[in-house]
Amino acid sequence: MKATIRSGAYIVALVAAGLTAQAAIAQDGSFLINEETKIVTKVKAPDGFPVDEIISGWEFRDPATQGLEKDDFENPGFIFVEQGEELWSTVEGSEGKSCQTCHNDAADSMKGVRAAMPKWSDAKGKPQALEHTINTCRTERMGAEEWKWESSQMLSMTAYVGLQSRGMPVNVQTDGPMQQSWERGKELYYTRVGQLDMACSNCHEDNYGNMIRADHLSQGQINGFPVYRLKWQKVGSIHRRFKGCMENIRATPYKRGSDEFTALELYVASRGQGLSVETPAVRN
Repeated sequence: MKATIRSGAYIVALVAAGLTAQAAIAQDGSFLINEETKIVTKVKAPDGFPVDEIISGWEFRDPATQGLEKDDFENPGFIFVEQGEELWSTVEGSEGKSCQTCHNDAADSMKGVRAAMPKWSDAKGKPQALEHTINTCRTERMGAEEWKWESSQMLSMTAYVGLQSRGMPVNVQTDGPMQQSWERGKELYYTRVGQLDMACSNCHEDNYGNMIRADHLSQGQINGFPVYRLKWQKVGSIHRRFKGCMENIRATPYKRGSDEFTALELYVASRGQGLSVETPAVRN
């Protein structure tokens, strides 16, 4: 049974089958969201990696927050997933098309897309995040207006598309035409900036697991985005989180969708290779 949207039909089907959406913890440290979807939250790091284990942010959350993510019925991110499903079949623009017109069933056509993002675009000559790709489809194929990066429409669509890769391992390309951008992202990750003179690595590599204020620092993995943050009371994008981190260290952030943040997204995604896509994840 596929657990994707919390529709009334799905709830009835669950009850009829005598199943529960509540997950069980597996012995290997991963967790099950439902009977068919296994989410890997820890993997052994490859040789030469700066940390021994690659760990999802889920592992650093308290049991109550973990429980919200594990249960599709309680996970507040699914409100946005459901909105994304509606948008998928909504006709917009001068061409009279919807996403579904070209891509049919998202469960098939979008499977694996989130896991490989950002991805190289020959047409653009640079890596493109999922949000870039969605807006390219809207403007060049649908004749519709772009969505703003943090709009409810964009967040809902990225949540819906991301869900189709849930349980699949993060696997971004870092060589070939992607290498230059990956190197740029790595440079940004280790460069100290702002009045606090800090880099991403100072928190998420040197001090993960330690407390900052009343919360645990994670490794800063992005395999669950767009995530529902309890602090935000909504889902938010990867670039919103990058912007917030830069503001916290009193640095001038790059713009959402910028080449800099896209390069950083690529590098940070590569640090989570092997972790499962968790979209929509729940974080503090």
